[in-house]
Amino acid sequence: MTTAMGAALRRIQLGNALSAFGNGFTVPFLFIYVAQVRGLGAGTAGTVLALFAVAALLVLPFTGRVIDQRGPVPVAVTGTVLAALGALGIALSAGVAATFASAAVFGAGIAVIQPALATMIVWCSTTATRSRAFATQFFLNNLGLGVGGLLGGLVVDPGRPSSFLLLFMIESAMYVLLGVIVATVRLPDGPRVERLGRVGVGAEDGGPARGGWRTMLSDRAMVTLCVLGFVTFFACYGQFESGLSAYAVEASRISPATLGVALAANTAVIVVAQFVVLKVVERRRRSRVIAVVGLIWTVAWLAAGTSGLVAERHALAVAAIISTYALFGLGEAMLSPTVAPLVADLAPPRMVGQYNSAFALVKQLALAVGPAVGGPMGATLHVPYIVMLVLCSLGITALALLLGRRLTAAQDSPLRAAPDASPEIAAAA
Repeated sequence: MTTAMGAALRRIQLGNALSAFGNGFTVPFLFIYVAQVRGLGAGTAGTVLALFAVAALLVLPFTGRVIDQRGPVPVAVTGTVLAALGALGIALSAGVAATFASAAVFGAGIAVIQPALATMIVWCSTTATRSRAFATQFFLNNLGLGVGGLLGGLVVDPGRPSSFLLLFMIESAMYVLLGVIVATVRLPDGPRVERLGRVGVGAEDGGPARGGWRTMLSDRAMVTLCVLGFVTFFACYGQFESGLSAYAVEASRISPATLGVALAANTAVIVVAQFVVLKVVERRRRSRVIAVVGLIWTVAWLAAGTSGLVAERHALAVAAIISTYALFGLGEAMLSPTVAPLVADLAPPRMVGQYNSAFALVKQLALAVGPAVGGPMGATLHVPYIVMLVLCSLGITALALLLGRRLTAAQDSPLRAAPDASPEIAAAA
């Protein structure tokens, strides 16, 4: 990796961390602000959260092609403008219609930013350094969200609406800052995506992206990875603030305050373990790493089920729930240097944006379906809920092993296929 690429990547990571910091100020308090402080009711607040996903689903099918045609920088800057305006609109909107419109704008902005930043990271990294780059992004995201949420909790006061306005204005300002940083990044002339023995895709290296969705759907490895991604996000992120929390409260009789401790344990494991885990997994076969994550999450869901069985023994139930969130954090730390780089390495060089956007679309679908299915089941159908998620976790393992058979050796383990990459990794560390 050149000095210029390293400098550009550091600026991207800085901007990403600042936006996560700003987002952390509002994420834990958005529902309360809309429902109680603005007095619009729980139904309106729930619709606002749903609109984030709906807006993402509407814009993501078109985002990738624009990224590949125009470059990721203008798309990322557009996303930051939309996110900043949306956050400010949510803060200032008094009526339902204006709040819904602001939520849609905000959701569209966030959705656009994600694949654009991922594509920028791909452009500023190589096969040898990409896992570390995405692991760093995930680490900074969680650190920023954690610190932002902690500081936001110290500032916010339900009796003072102005304190919520301050949080949203900070978030809006962070997205503006992200836009300024991204706009000043000097990217290389094109994506640094090596061929890695690609088979079965229609776009030639270095040529224009032809076929779009048709090309991706003909890529059996990418289709398998998307199915795997849906199950993964459904079984983890899609349950954090819906099914799992409902199960913990209703079946395990855990207090909301204890859930906050469990979420903190999740973040702590990610922050502490991320780079230790990176050293362990970056030379392993990616498909095998993902398969192990499925097994870890199977244990996590069994621990959650156990907490419901020992609800009368409160200390054991609490320990089991905290262990569940901690095990999820370990799995997330293993996935961050594995899945996103694999999406990039599967993509033809002129379709990196489309592949990133397609995977982001799959993630949004899982995040929309996960709470809708998991929330009611976690609150009422306790045993079927745990059984479903255990089967999903085992499904992750099975799909990962299937994916491994559809990858070339270089795609599955690029550093083992290129042993001379070690000096480059050391230079990037």
